Amino acid sequence: MHTDLVAALDIGGTKIAGALVDGDGSLLVRAQRPTPAREGAEAVMGSVDEVLGELMASPLWDRAGSVGIGSAGPVDAAAGTVSPVNVPGWRDFPLVERVHKTAGGLSVALVGDGVAMTAAEHWLGAARGYDNALCLVVSTGVGGGLVLGGTPRPGPSGNAGHIGHISVDLDGDPCPCGARGCVEGIASGPNIARRALENGWRPGPDGDATAAAVAVSARAGDPVAIASYERAAQALAAGIAATATLADLDIAVVGGGVAGAGDVLFVPLRRSLREYATLSYLRRLTVAPAVMGTDAGLVGAAAAAIALR
Repeated sequence: MHTDLVAALDIGGTKIAGALVDGDGSLLVRAQRPTPAREGAEAVMGSVDEVLGELMASPLWDRAGSVGIGSAGPVDAAAGTVSPVNVPGWRDFPLVERVHKTAGGLSVALVGDGVAMTAAEHWLGAARGYDNALCLVVSTGVGGGLVLGGTPRPGPSGNAGHIGHISVDLDGDPCPCGARGCVEGIASGPNIARRALENGWRPGPDGDATAAAVAVSARAGDPVAIASYERAAQALAAGIAATATLADLDIAVVGGGVAGAGDVLFVPLRRSLREYATLSYLRRLTVAPAVMGTDAGLVGAAAAAIALR
C-alpha cells in the first residue's frame, strides 16, 4: 500500500481543523468543526472524531500513513495528553490514544501549536533556509517554538520555545500561569487592548475593543494606542533577545493575529530588539512576519507526522 500522505489535526479553542497533506505540504482534503470548548471532554472528542471521520471518508485516506496533531497547550508529548487552557473539559486528556483508535491504529505524533507553527514556517515559510530560528504566535496567548541545527526541537514534553511565559518584568503583574511579568501578560492581543483601555483609549462607534481596533487607532496617530503596542513590542523584544542570547539564533518569525498590525508592531519591535540584543553574535538576528497564515497549524502538524515516518 502506498502511504505518501499524512493526516493532520489542528486543535484550538475555537476550531478543530483536519487535512490530508502530501509530502510538499499541500492540503488535499480539508474538514473543520467548531470546538465545543465549554462542553465536556467527550463532546470535544466527538468533534475531533467527526473531523477524522470526514477525512477517512475520502478515497485518499488509504494513502495516509500516520497522523500529526498540533494542539493548543500545554501538551505532554511523552504521555500523549493535552490540557489546553481554552478547553477546560480537557485536562490530561489522552488525545494520542483516542486518535490512534479512531484512525484505525495509525501512528500519531503530538506537538504544541507553537511548535507546529514553527515547523510550518521552517518547512515552507519565513524561516525556510535558516538553521536556528524562533517562531512566535502572538494572539490570545503568546506561544512559540525553536529550530536548532536545522531541525524543529519540541523538547521532551513538546513545549520547548514557549516564549510567552518568559518573565520580562520581575515585579510585573501576576500571570495566570503563576509567575509574574510574563511576555504574554504584556504582548498578547487582549493585554494590548486592556492596557490601552486602562490608559484612556476608547473604541470607535462600532464598540470594537480588540487589539486590532487599537492598531487602527495607532495607525491614525493615537498616542495611547501607539504606547500600548510599543510596550508589547518591548516585551516581545526582551523575550526574543533572551532566547537568542541563550540559543544563538539567526531569525525570529512573528505570526498570529497581533502580527497583523504590521508596522505598528514591527517598527517598535525592531527598535527595541536593537536595545536588548546587543552582543556581537546577535547583531545578525533578523525579525520577519510569518507567511503561512491560518494553515500553519495543519502544515506543521503534518511536518510532525512526516518526521515520525
